[in-house]
Amino acid sequence: MIPPIASRFVAGTSASGALDHVSECNETDMGGILNLLGEHYHDPEPAAEDAEEYCHLVSQLATRDLNGCVSVKPSQIGINVGSDVFTKNFEQIVEIAAAEDVFVWCDMEDHTTTDTTLDAVEATARDHPNGVGVAIQANLTRTHDDLSRLADIPAAVRLVKGAYDEPSSVAHDSKAAIDEAYQTHLEFLFREFDQGVAVGSHDPAMLETAVDLHKEYGTPFEIQMLMGVREDAQRELAAKGYEVNQYIPYGDKWMQYFYRRVRERKENALFALRAVVGV
Repeated sequence: MIPPIASRFVAGTSASGALDHVSECNETDMGGILNLLGEHYHDPEPAAEDAEEYCHLVSQLATRDLNGCVSVKPSQIGINVGSDVFTKNFEQIVEIAAAEDVFVWCDMEDHTTTDTTLDAVEATARDHPNGVGVAIQANLTRTHDDLSRLADIPAAVRLVKGAYDEPSSVAHDSKAAIDEAYQTHLEFLFREFDQGVAVGSHDPAMLETAVDLHKEYGTPFEIQMLMGVREDAQRELAAKGYEVNQYIPYGDKWMQYFYRRVRERKENALFALRAVVGV
């Protein structure tokens, strides 16, 4: 069982609990993006097991008629086992999701996996147009080329700043440079994309930029934020009529994820401290 201190960021250990959380998000006009916690598998068995869990999730989302989708980590479904294992598992999830009319996002991990991830997303998007999307990281210097490639593919893009500690040879290494790159890439997406733009950020400045670009270009977009982070802002944005989707992790591998969230932001650390000391 997940302790109360971590339940702000993780929707329990079971699929049923995570699906219930999606239902709660729907009640406040938000969608849910389900992510089963787990990554960096080096054996095919756990990768196949998690792929099956995602297939079950998409079926349950459809059965319960929930406004939700799934988001899959490449290293969770076999990219470290082999590109063929990852591609096969990802295609299986997307095929079942397409039959259920459920969208599938593919998360992006460190830069060494980018090409394999994009190849798999492109192949599945061409077989299932507008049924898949991929996260693209603004901190990587290659991102403009990746977005140019994706502009010709029927796949959505979730633009994030990037959470991996990448070498300076392949990534911007200052917050200012990453913020500038993010805004530049957002402008490209709103100008060139019509297959789905997701703004994956909690940064008010980036959200304001997205709203301004939407007014300029008219491109539909959605906002994606993490469960437990700026949830008041999430609800406020949804109430204003913006499409907001909350990224909802769940599963028994919650501890590493929880401590990552606490380390990321000062307010998260203060929340955890208050929960421990009871103030």
